[in-house]
Amino acid sequence: MAAEGPAGGAPERRIPVTVLTGFLGAGKTTLLNWLLAQPGADGAAVLINEFGEVGVDHLLVEKVDETLVLLDSGCLCCSVQGDLVRALKDLFMRALRREIRPFSRVLIETTGLADPAPVIHTLMEEPFIAERYRCDGVVTAVDATHALDQLGAQREAVRQVAMADRLLLTKCDLADADARAALAARLAELNPAAPQIEVHGGVPAAGGVDALFGCGLYDAAGKLPDVAAWLGEEKVRRQEAERAARAAPMAWRKGGAVVRPAAPPSRHDDSVTSYVIRFDEPLQWYGFADALGLILQVYGERILRVKGLLDVAGDPLPRVVQCVQHVAYPPSSLPAWPRSGPCSDRRSRLVFIVRELPKSEVEVILASLTGQAPAAEAA
Repeated sequence: MAAEGPAGGAPERRIPVTVLTGFLGAGKTTLLNWLLAQPGADGAAVLINEFGEVGVDHLLVEKVDETLVLLDSGCLCCSVQGDLVRALKDLFMRALRREIRPFSRVLIETTGLADPAPVIHTLMEEPFIAERYRCDGVVTAVDATHALDQLGAQREAVRQVAMADRLLLTKCDLADADARAALAARLAELNPAAPQIEVHGGVPAAGGVDALFGCGLYDAAGKLPDVAAWLGEEKVRRQEAERAARAAPMAWRKGGAVVRPAAPPSRHDDSVTSYVIRFDEPLQWYGFADALGLILQVYGERILRVKGLLDVAGDPLPRVVQCVQHVAYPPSSLPAWPRSGPCSDRRSRLVFIVRELPKSEVEVILASLTGQAPAAEAA
């Protein structure tokens, strides 16, 4: 893998694509209706995916124009990827020929049962699309009134949350404070790096249209991003420490016997965990690329997301890596290292969100092919 993308302050010119996902009934169409009424969404093209032969959701979208396209030949996570490529190509070429007004971003709304990964793969792997579009991020709508039950029973709901760059907690006006707090805690266990934004009456409580847009690292003007927020390293490390504490509860004596607290009941999504792997010395790029490629090849089905910021030997700029399942984004470089915050130490760090993949197994591969053992613990 060779480094590509923005470097040295060059602006990112590809059109950002936001994937809006969420389980059935999470309120994605309500969010979309609100979004399309906002001035900040004027330059957005929208692709709506509807499962089944007859589209329904597009009839519920209040604003329909020539830049809103319905994909109705199936779910985006299976048979419709060809339709997605054709739709994105058609939008780009029609705007180029001035048949439709120019658009500055794309929002793709998936079905409630969709896996976001194939959409991201399409944006990365199809040559025409990858040269003109970039995945800005995955925004997952989460129903505050039903999500805890869904996360306990539905694997698709867990994947949508674990792969998100941002979580929108919808229907918060219908859930009491205790229910919202319980959901927020559960989401933080599944995806501690993703910011959570409450939605009341279909309107995000903070951020305006930016609640759905701007999830990624790159700004059209080439501004230095908030790398620490994007990476979410500190939140993941705190979750690691809490998980370790729960796994080794304190015991006490009662009479002559040692008493330990009972383990909490298992949940369907307990197998999803996150962790941080750090390196103290610069990495040799090709050794690291071989290691990451092997990890994705062997464990791709268990890897939900990987985000990383690397100090590569011989490169003064920080290099960004991102992966979804078995596919890696084209690596890119940021204009400069952050001057403050945890990433200012210029150490390499990788954040993994995985299912049933021990940290030790990943560390063994990284150490063997990079020639450098991961740091034992954060400084």
